[in-house]
Amino acid sequence: MQPCSAKKIIAEAEKLCIQRGVRLTAQRAEVLRLMIEHPHAISAYDLLDKLRISEPQAKPPTVYRALDFLLEQAFIHRVESNNSYVVCPHFDHPSHTSMLLVCDQCASVTEKPAEGVEKWIIEQSTEAGFTLRHSIIEAHGLCQQCSAILQCEDPEHCHHDHHNVVEPKRKAGRA
Repeated sequence: MQPCSAKKIIAEAEKLCIQRGVRLTAQRAEVLRLMIEHPHAISAYDLLDKLRISEPQAKPPTVYRALDFLLEQAFIHRVESNNSYVVCPHFDHPSHTSMLLVCDQCASVTEKPAEGVEKWIIEQSTEAGFTLRHSIIEAHGLCQQCSAILQCEDPEHCHHDHHNVVEPKRKAGRA
């Protein structure tokens, strides 16, 4: 997520929760910490497995309630296309539009601002009489590291990790 420590990010989340009049319970904070420490987007069931290390009695509703709260507070985003979650690096700006760059190879998710698109989405939703709560744009492809691996011409003598590399699918009708 960010180069900041999990403690610092959770402290910021706690501060925002106090300002908003909501509670960041120990369980919610633990789910957030697990997400911060995970290098990529993570599914609810993978979070549950990690949570069960410290809380063996944890059940799926425990994680889903924590995720719902973290989503409501805009501390995380849901990656709709692969049903996973990622920490938002801008959770002090809860109503921003995000562009999530999702790597189809390693599942990394990078959030980028979408200011120009955000203005257009707001205009279009206002014109339609639609009350916009949030918007997320997902774009799929390959991150810089995975792109470099697939373009590598000398896998035997390079510094790339070529384990678990899947060749991109070719479009129908192309050789």
